[in-house]
Amino acid sequence: MGDHKEQPLRVGAAVRRRRRALELTLAVVAERSGLSVPFLSQVENDRARPSTSSLEKVADALRTTAVELLAAADPACSVDVVRADDTEPLPHPRTRSLVRGHHQMHASEFTGDHDAGREFQYRNDQLMYVADGAVEIEAEGRAYRLGRGDTLYLTGGVRHRWRAAESDTRVIVVAVAEHIEAVRDRPRR
Repeated sequence: MGDHKEQPLRVGAAVRRRRRALELTLAVVAERSGLSVPFLSQVENDRARPSTSSLEKVADALRTTAVELLAAADPACSVDVVRADDTEPLPHPRTRSLVRGHHQMHASEFTGDHDAGREFQYRNDQLMYVADGAVEIEAEGRAYRLGRGDTLYLTGGVRHRWRAAESDTRVIVVAVAEHIEAVRDRPRR
């Protein structure tokens, strides 16, 4: 018996997130799309599934595409288990995704060394948890050393780089997915 089953996408939350990001009311979207407010409300609450034509009208009203709305959609009531032995053993260092599919959250496990020269800057927030070993992190010009059990929370837009400070280091990184409008774009310095 498998642990993973594909479920239909729930586009309502993606429509609502996009509408709110644009600071539009349902009435404005209804006027732009030619669809009714009650129907749009049902779509946003996943009580109605729009046809392809209706979804395209909604997407146009929200200045996006139906493909983008579907890409940002939530899977309907899914449960997915990623087993430790689901991936082939790789030499150190290795990266393993802990979440399959297109979700609001990404989680990865990094084992072994990591390219300390690579700088990261994500749009949304992330959390780093050191499961084993230690890491050295540089974030916004400050250096941090984290050991087993320590966490570091980075808000969206923070530039950072990190490296394993001990052999057999294991780091779990959990982040809000890039396609989610979790935070407004912050001005770059």
